[in-house]
Amino acid sequence: MSNVIRIANGQGFWGDSIDAPVNLINDGPIDYLTLDYLAEVTLSIMQRQKLKHPEAGYARDFVDLIDRVLPDLVSKNVKVISNAGGVNPEACRDALLKIAKAKGINIKIGIIKGDNIYDELDNFTANGVDFKNLESGEDFDSIKDEVYSANVYIDSFCIARALDEGAQIVLAGRVSDPGLALGPAIHEFGWKSNEIDLIAAGTLAGHITECGAQCTGGNYTRWNEVEDLANIGYPIIEMYENGEFIITKHDGTGGLVNRQTVSEQILYEMGDPSHYISPDVCVDFTSFDLVDLGENRVKLSNIKGLEATPTYKVSISYFAGYKASGQLTISGPDALKKAELVAALIWKRLENAGCIYEDKSTEFLGISSCHGDINSIPKQINEVVLRLGVKDNDKDKVNRFGKEIAPVITNGPPGVTGFAGGRPKAQEIVAYWPTLIPKNLIKTDVDVN
Repeated sequence: MSNVIRIANGQGFWGDSIDAPVNLINDGPIDYLTLDYLAEVTLSIMQRQKLKHPEAGYARDFVDLIDRVLPDLVSKNVKVISNAGGVNPEACRDALLKIAKAKGINIKIGIIKGDNIYDELDNFTANGVDFKNLESGEDFDSIKDEVYSANVYIDSFCIARALDEGAQIVLAGRVSDPGLALGPAIHEFGWKSNEIDLIAAGTLAGHITECGAQCTGGNYTRWNEVEDLANIGYPIIEMYENGEFIITKHDGTGGLVNRQTVSEQILYEMGDPSHYISPDVCVDFTSFDLVDLGENRVKLSNIKGLEATPTYKVSISYFAGYKASGQLTISGPDALKKAELVAALIWKRLENAGCIYEDKSTEFLGISSCHGDINSIPKQINEVVLRLGVKDNDKDKVNRFGKEIAPVITNGPPGVTGFAGGRPKAQEIVAYWPTLIPKNLIKTDVDVN
């Protein structure tokens, strides 16, 4: 065990840089590499993949990454913590073990079970769990038959248990995002669940780094002050046993770590700043000291925590109808007026065909798509991208929308172009249902090969 550990995060979401984790391993010393692949909608995709193919249901990109870096992980003794296991950590581990065997490497891989309650929903509701929508208060019965996935944000001590049993790679499903960093700290320093301030410190550290380069200069308000974004360094936590930590990045990498980049990430998905809720603790985001040490190093200390809640958050996804969207480029003089006319033509023709939608959208990209203000634009616009979209439970009606985009190229005003990719087709909408479940009903299990 050490007085200080270096925990890097090389993946903020499924689709983040495929080279960032490799660079973190190669560019300097780290003890742990955390990788976050799960957004709320991701688990529903994985669940549906598993229902079709029992060997699927995890992040394939993670397997490809381990294939690239496994020898270096072993030689440098870097431990990996990831939620890439999705809804099928067993199959993910099998894929990794095949890679290890082919390379002649023996490795211990721990999987964490217990977060996926998709098959247990009926049992829970029969025993009094109401699963009411945390935001709207809606009754779960309204979507019960349309559920795609249901996963509990379980605690981080299960990650520590897997590390205690010797796992070099820990595969989880829906642990919390900050928990990927908190788990190693619990393991290394022996922090207990009643040491609330220490657990709060580990949670805050994981919250700052959970989105990858978003705390090292990515997506930063003062973007023009960030040097060498093309080679942006991903974040590293230098975590101390007493709960103090430093956010930094590897020397020689691009990007920026200062008081502002870290503060912006702290504000991300914060909610009540005095009561940031995680499975392990509630963190008082108004309590700590944040000091810019210069040279891409920011220190945080005096973090205070509050007792954890008696419930876990549950992420449920469900089918909520169909959607489709399409776009055209309108060019030439009076482009905006022509774009407004094209939109009106398409909506009127669909109405004439009997297609009235539950919801629809009209956006003029570059004009009002982001800010909605169509009145503060230059008088002469020579180019507009028109984007239209619909939502409805009737799949045929949504597909009918897709057939009305291309005709205006020849039967509308002049200067309409940019139609590509074929007719927009109906896609299923996966909606998010946040809810709670009592902690005593959830049992987690750790299995290390």
